[in-house]
Amino acid sequence: MQRIEHSLLSPSLGSQKTLVAFHFGTPGARPKVYIQASLHAEELPGMLVAHHLREHLTAADQAGLLRGEVVLVPVANPIGLSQRLDHRAMGRFEFDTAQNFNRHYPDMAEAVLGEARTRLGPDAQANVATVRRLVGAWLEQWQPASELDSLRRQLLLLAHDADLVLDLHCDNDAVIHLYSEEACWPPLEPLARLLGCQAVLLARESGGGPFDERLSGLWWQLAAALRAAGVNAPLPQGCASATVELRGEGDVSHDLARQDAQAIVAFLAHAGALAASGAPPLPPMACKPTPLAGSQTLRSPVPGVLVFLVRPGNVVNVGDVVAEVIDPTAADLARVHEVRAEVAGVLYATVRERYVVSGGEVGKIAGSTPFRSGDLLGA
Repeated sequence: MQRIEHSLLSPSLGSQKTLVAFHFGTPGARPKVYIQASLHAEELPGMLVAHHLREHLTAADQAGLLRGEVVLVPVANPIGLSQRLDHRAMGRFEFDTAQNFNRHYPDMAEAVLGEARTRLGPDAQANVATVRRLVGAWLEQWQPASELDSLRRQLLLLAHDADLVLDLHCDNDAVIHLYSEEACWPPLEPLARLLGCQAVLLARESGGGPFDERLSGLWWQLAAALRAAGVNAPLPQGCASATVELRGEGDVSHDLARQDAQAIVAFLAHAGALAASGAPPLPPMACKPTPLAGSQTLRSPVPGVLVFLVRPGNVVNVGDVVAEVIDPTAADLARVHEVRAEVAGVLYATVRERYVVSGGEVGKIAGSTPFRSGDLLGA
């Protein structure tokens, strides 16, 4: 195991933040797996999972059981981790730019398209290696002008050549669920089974340039651009990435973290990154994958006290009352607004605040029929 500190661009005199990465296995060995936690810095379950993952990975490394390379970044956002306001963590948006820490990553397919058109040939695996070198070289020459972009660059430098990428997040109050691109689903299905995901939300592309999709989207987007340019060189899907939502913000416990870490270790064995005497049979899927475009975000048109009648993990039907919004100042004592499901599916996440403003988000339901388009992720 090797621990490496990466200094970010200093935004001010006397201020310097550091990104820490742990490297296990043999550099350059395949498959390479990249795992990071808490890119949204107030989402802490992933940090604790990373802590327990280190125990497993260190033991496996010392025993010579790692066939591939694993890079673990347990605190992926030291910038957001330092941001607090009125004693509350504010790690989703950078204070200076108001940008979401998990959006606006560079389009690496577009960045390397010009060189890829002349460098690729008939050997698919050689093309994968070439694209990884081109992306690595492009990232090396990128000169970020801000601390935030220096963080983005460093995370991509660590992850750009990975076969598998897991970005560990959580929601406000939720059951465990997973977001991924459609092109990534087959190699990630064992992970969803082992984690017991109660919702899997797939999209061809969700929009906004999130970290995980820039890494996996690189491959299918570049392949499509090459075909459109008349280049027939084969280019497989060189990376499968996922955003893993480890329940809710308050679900920080050793029991849950050990359970999730063990599931990820079992996934590494199934993926061939970790030697095992015999991978245990995969459990059945706890849900059917659904399109992210079919996910309904429940909102309240009125302000008031939010009272849930349904918990995350429950299945709801169209018309079911998920929550009530109560205005205790109304002249009419019966002034209660019912928030009803407009799609059928699993209520996989809800807000934690129990006061909602007009137009405020209430929760999310994983519906099976697409009805949304454009950018599919929230702010």
